[in-house]
Amino acid sequence: MSTTPEPHKRATSNRCILILSALSGLMFASSAYAHADEHSVHENALVSPSEIVDCTLENGDAAKCASYVVKYLPDDLEIGPFCPATLDDAGGIWHWDGDEAGLYRIDGGFLRMLDAQGYTFFNEDGDVYSFDIRTEGPTETNECIQATVDPEVEMTVLIPANPVMADEPTKLGTVAKVGIGLDGVPIFADAPSVLDTGHMPALDTCGGHVDPGGWYHWHATATDLNAVYENEGVDAECVNVEQDQTAQFGYAFDGFAMYGTLNHDGSVPDDLDECGGHIGLTEEGGEPVYHYHSGATFPNLPTCLVGVFADDNFATNAAGGIGSANVGGGAPDFDAIAETLGVDADLLRQTMEDAGGRDADLNAVADLLGISVDDLQSALPGPNR
Repeated sequence: MSTTPEPHKRATSNRCILILSALSGLMFASSAYAHADEHSVHENALVSPSEIVDCTLENGDAAKCASYVVKYLPDDLEIGPFCPATLDDAGGIWHWDGDEAGLYRIDGGFLRMLDAQGYTFFNEDGDVYSFDIRTEGPTETNECIQATVDPEVEMTVLIPANPVMADEPTKLGTVAKVGIGLDGVPIFADAPSVLDTGHMPALDTCGGHVDPGGWYHWHATATDLNAVYENEGVDAECVNVEQDQTAQFGYAFDGFAMYGTLNHDGSVPDDLDECGGHIGLTEEGGEPVYHYHSGATFPNLPTCLVGVFADDNFATNAAGGIGSANVGGGAPDFDAIAETLGVDADLLRQTMEDAGGRDADLNAVADLLGISVDDLQSALPGPNR
């Protein structure tokens, strides 16, 4: 239950409405927005030159979008560590949402704390249970998840070049599409909870990991993560991404820019709406524009987006995982299936996608959901059985 006082809720809602109204008045003034263009994403991440293309927004409007075809991983980005091999090692990070919730380094102290709560990720010799989600399934009730990369994978991302405000903000749930970094790495919302699956898809110390499709993506504003560690007292450091609390990190899927915790002049923004955005000046100068800021705690990404997305804004040639051809296209009615199985619909949908969509290993999916494979097969429509 929320403990936010009602007057504060109304003030936040009213502030968001005022910002949306102000933006509506600027709708035809193109200089009122920071635009994504064919030069926005670093060339080290690109498979082919970026371009501006015709696209259709989810509200049916014809529009222009910046199209980026990006690699599984930028050429100059180092990733990891993810899962530690033993209790004596330090892996990446995890945002624990059970008892003693908070952001932690994945090390012996953290894993022993989880063990005391009934989540055992290691054996009596101190070896940490882990598996590569691209090649195998879990053999233990609780395992740390990591994945190998697939250098053949590429992704196509569409970002509206002229952002359009939606009638109301879009909430961002687990693994929701958030945007793309200026480094060419896709950005997604929270990874699935250990409380839901029993397993931990470890993030590295810059807040990213490899999708079951074989490509790397962010679950945090990586350029501002060391400030979060300092704020939350976590013994970790992102050393593979330059830290700058005022810099632009990327573009959200609605076309609005995403910045670090601080304004361009180093001050703390005090007028953010419920999505973490406001109209203000940026380091690029010119008129005030709407843009998002990262949060001071983890996860530090926007919790909702105020603009309209482009149709088919994320696709990949990966064999499985988010955005692959094996996910969607005559997709099952997950709400109805989840009700039959007694599980969360969003969790069912994401677990199926992560396991390969229509080519998913149903034994692995059933294990992750804590249900029998026979019940899962019976609930799914024909091709998914």
